[in-house]
Amino acid sequence: LFGRLMFELPEEMGLIAIAVQQTQGKGRGGNVWLSPVGCALSTLHITIPLHSNLGQRIPFIQHLVSLAVVESVRSIPGYKDIDLRVKWPNDIYYSDLIKLGGVLVNSTLIETTFHILIGFGFNVNNSNPTICINDLITKFNKEEGTKLKALTADCLIARTVTVLERLIDIFQEKGPNGVLPRYYKYWVHSGKQVRLHSEEGPIAWIVGVDDYGFLQVHEEGKGVESVHPDGNSFDMLRNLIVPK
Repeated sequence: LFGRLMFELPEEMGLIAIAVQQTQGKGRGGNVWLSPVGCALSTLHITIPLHSNLGQRIPFIQHLVSLAVVESVRSIPGYKDIDLRVKWPNDIYYSDLIKLGGVLVNSTLIETTFHILIGFGFNVNNSNPTICINDLITKFNKEEGTKLKALTADCLIARTVTVLERLIDIFQEKGPNGVLPRYYKYWVHSGKQVRLHSEEGPIAWIVGVDDYGFLQVHEEGKGVESVHPDGNSFDMLRNLIVPK
């Protein structure tokens, strides 16, 4: 559907497809993404000028979308302490424990315009097989004695797209430094120790992301270097950065 429509629409017009359920959801690296009823599932089409701050740093889009999903919940009054976080490069997590969602971005450059297809899905209302956003809200209410209401998938998709639009505007105006403080506020990696290349490889510490959205690690005696997500997989559970 998007392949037929996205090049025919005016550049200023957005396009979004929302699914109640997916039977052939796609994950990163050819993985299958399970998409039952109760998840927020959508694909968003946007255009980004090549000669713009974000157009020169297209990998950053997946980080902006992940941040937008987290802020769609945590920017609601009363919900700021719901422990929803971002995991580099494209996952949504409960604390640093359980994955609740993910982001997949595909881009096509036509002349001087990037056509971006952003797929994002996150678990709003399914307690099984792991945990969902409304479980986190229930847990928070029990622990804090609050009465926060459960959230709906359609509300959070709308809020995610709204927040993303603002984040893109900020990035276009100020570059990475305009959004990175917000990103680091919610990410799970600060100060985490990893090993490079193999389980016996040198120890390094995660320090942030660079101007292009790639992970930065500091290896003792060697300074800071960037790790590209398309050449490495980051397995947080094993604390490794390894070549694919």
